[in-house]
Amino acid sequence: MGWRLRVDWIKCDGYGLCGDFVPDLIELDDWRYPIIVSEPSDSNQLHAAQRAVDCCPMKALLLERVPDEIRRAG
Repeated sequence: MGWRLRVDWIKCDGYGLCGDFVPDLIELDDWRYPIIVSEPSDSNQLHAAQRAVDCCPMKALLLERVPDEIRRAG
């Protein structure tokens, strides 16, 4: 099992805090909306990703546990 970050685009207002917390996993576009570029691959990244989820003012960032088969499929 692994972890995947996901954005709820209905809720996201582009505050950009998520990219500040995990810049190696989330890049920000010119309007500070997130672009997820990688999944958490170790415990440090997972902890930072959870902090980003917890600090999102709109609760638009989600951290989901997914089976390895789904992660590989994309």
